[in-house]
Amino acid sequence: MGNQQISRSAYRVLMLVLLAVLFLAVNMFSNVMFRTARVDLTENNLYTLSDGTKEVVGKIEEPITLRFFYSEKLSTDYNRIRIYAGHVRDMLEELRARSGGMIRLEVIDPEPFSEEEDLAMSLGLKGAPTQTGDIIYFGLVGTNSVDGLESVPFFTDEREQYLEYDVARMIQNLSRPERPVLGIVTNLPLDTGTGGLMSAMRGESQPFMIYEELRDRFELEFLEQRFEAVPPRVDVLMIAHPKALDPRTLYAIDQFVMRGGHVLAFLDPHSEVSLTAGPNGEPIRGYTEMSDLGPLLEAWGVRYDPREIVGDRTMAQRVRTGLDARRQESDYVIWLAVPRDNVAADDIVTSDVVRLNLGTVGRFTPIEGATTRFSPIVSSSEDAKLYDVDYVKQGPRPDDLLRGFEGTGERYAIAARISGPVKSAFEAQPDAESVDEDGRPIQRRSGEKAGQHIAASQGDANIILFADSDIFDDRFWVRTESYLGERIAQPIADNAVFIMSAIDNLMGSNELISLRARDKIDRPFTVVEELRRTAERRFLAEQEALEKRVAEAERNLTELQIRGASAEANGGTSEAESEAIARFRAELLDSRKKLRDVQRDLRRDVEALGSNLRFANIALVPIMLAILAIGAAVLRHRRRKARVEKGA
Repeated sequence: MGNQQISRSAYRVLMLVLLAVLFLAVNMFSNVMFRTARVDLTENNLYTLSDGTKEVVGKIEEPITLRFFYSEKLSTDYNRIRIYAGHVRDMLEELRARSGGMIRLEVIDPEPFSEEEDLAMSLGLKGAPTQTGDIIYFGLVGTNSVDGLESVPFFTDEREQYLEYDVARMIQNLSRPERPVLGIVTNLPLDTGTGGLMSAMRGESQPFMIYEELRDRFELEFLEQRFEAVPPRVDVLMIAHPKALDPRTLYAIDQFVMRGGHVLAFLDPHSEVSLTAGPNGEPIRGYTEMSDLGPLLEAWGVRYDPREIVGDRTMAQRVRTGLDARRQESDYVIWLAVPRDNVAADDIVTSDVVRLNLGTVGRFTPIEGATTRFSPIVSSSEDAKLYDVDYVKQGPRPDDLLRGFEGTGERYAIAARISGPVKSAFEAQPDAESVDEDGRPIQRRSGEKAGQHIAASQGDANIILFADSDIFDDRFWVRTESYLGERIAQPIADNAVFIMSAIDNLMGSNELISLRARDKIDRPFTVVEELRRTAERRFLAEQEALEKRVAEAERNLTELQIRGASAEANGGTSEAESEAIARFRAELLDSRKKLRDVQRDLRRDVEALGSNLRFANIALVPIMLAILAIGAAVLRHRRRKARVEKGA
């Protein structure tokens, strides 16, 4: 009997040992054989390669080498880096597997004082110092067969949601022998940033982040705002809030479109960035508050009034006012936060746009009978109205804009795609000689020729119009931080997504569009926002009514007191006047009390809403799970008890 018990114990131990060995063997085998196999259970498929990435990889014609520098041994104590590095390596290996041998991957662990560390430094990678003094490298370098080089100096947490896009863009840049050319006509300080040219010369300003994106993606050619022709090498012309263009310059743009050129134009009835991007927050030198393209828009079948500004109560951004200590934020109806529901889901440019933060915007409308197709791609809500630009220039407060706000029920087109055949806005080339601001004739660039007049487009036009220039302003869409000497962008809106996607689309390259902002940047609580907006509208309405009652009571009381003083001088006030004074004083005190109650109720409602949300998030779900667990345990106990009683 004893030997039998010993053999059973030994058998159990042996089985446990065999199971442990089998477990380790299966894990080792799966790590080797199924390293790139993944099951993506995330809501937005964050870890699944998009179709755009597959297209980019499938179009590689020349071999590309990717060197992944990762200090694996030094990162043992840094769990966040190790997890992120595993994600990066898995993606790179999957890209290599899908490339058909066109991508060569090298994984390098640059140990301290090694040749690999020297190589990482020579290729421009940034190292992160540790507490022990060692340097951790975590970056990527890509090269092609013609000395092209692209790099990610260091994979930061802030850019993790753009990992696939950054790597795919690197591969696409390396697979192209020449970068496409983007022509730019602008009066915005894109390349100097806030502070303007003088601040940039002193090293006190930096380019807008969108300019960094453009420079990294395209070859940029800035055109002066007075020119005779668009250079033939320009693939797409971006017009961003220009000065008033003379007829010869407008004609050059017109003929560019007639020849099949594509245009992306940002116009603005009231450019916030122009008014604040100069030194000390002042207007930039030579700024233009309003921009227009005059006869070109009419020829393209579009009507645009630069004196109209769209206000939208539903999409209003929250801004700090500092006017009321009890309510420091308010809805600013002429600064818009455009949600996903107000961009075209069926247009490839806006297919991945979740939110746009815009300043004072205008609107476009189609001209009846035009030969072009007018397709809105960004629109206001129906709770919107139009303001005159002169009123907005006066600087009305957010609450002033909200009081008496009545939406028209019309959705205004803030951005639109114009497609189809177009006719020239000119019968012939303007005869007037073009001169610059100093009165000197404008010189043509080499290769620029006016050419023969083209009266109608040689094919369907492809034009995207946007009635706002503040989309470029960093303060509207991005937060920047400095890391290892590099500026790191943390997008809070999809402004750059829209601009880059629009240019990619007009360039004829749509592969990267599906990769931008795979992770949702901002997912607002729409129900909570609507409750807050309703409460504030009620508060403002009651506040306005009570303030009128207070003002009227004070006026009546003042009149009675003046009359009472005059009556006393003539022999005393009447009893009726004394009663009226007492009544108005009581009414004044009651109105002020009610006004304080309304303000207190608003604060209490907002605080109660926050408390309810915290309770639901922190306590309610665990309580429900606990109840379900207890219920399941009781049910299991009863079933077990029933089986025991039945067996007995």
